Amino acid sequence: MPSRVLVIAGTDSSGGAGLVRDVQVVTDFGARASCVVTAVTAQTHGQVAAACVLAPDLVRQQLNTALQSNEIAAIKIGMLGSAAIVRAVLEELPDRRRIPVVLDPVLSSSSGTALLDSDGLTLLRDQLLPRCTLVTPNLGEAATLLDVKVASTEADQSNQAEALLEFGPDYVLLKGGHGSGIDAIDVLAPRIGTPSLLRSTRLNATLRGTGCALSSAIAALLAAGVGMEAACRQAKAYVYRELSATL
Repeated sequence: MPSRVLVIAGTDSSGGAGLVRDVQVVTDFGARASCVVTAVTAQTHGQVAAACVLAPDLVRQQLNTALQSNEIAAIKIGMLGSAAIVRAVLEELPDRRRIPVVLDPVLSSSSGTALLDSDGLTLLRDQLLPRCTLVTPNLGEAATLLDVKVASTEADQSNQAEALLEFGPDYVLLKGGHGSGIDAIDVLAPRIGTPSLLRSTRLNATLRGTGCALSSAIAALLAAGVGMEAACRQAKAYVYRELSATL
């Protein structure tokens, strides 16, 4: 039987990101998806027209019943939207030692609209990160979580990845896709061991939902029993192919 990934995220009416992209990617990797909807957004590929978070108790019940209904092999968390939703997820989230948890810390849309309130950001950083196997921030998200300037060098990026480990996740994958170097470098920092650099040639291409795609791909690979570094490398290669197809 295919492994099953539970995706906790918001919807995107354009289909470019969020749950639609998550389910597509999980399916591409041969897994099946269960879903917990946290928010509904009205978006085009250029802007967020409206966003509404669901009732926290409904989110909590979705998560509870999803875990009861199927044998979940990995969990991917995307948009949460509010502190109340973060709390609801924390109440039902399984121990990462039983089910690997991948968090894509969605703080704003590609167009800059905030998708998590300030209290939610604090809860995510202080209480959700310690419950996660892997956290996959981009450069801007890492800077916000750490309250520092955006990393501009490879050394800064590595230092920020290791600083995020202090909040408790087992691994941090600090993505460099929003950087400016010739190569797009992601830093995979483990709590135990030394960081690894994942390099690819930077493409002159843009595609919404790449963060969703990467984290969902990693979750699907972890669900299939692939090791963390191999899962991150395979997921990065998948996103590279998706970007290349737009050129």
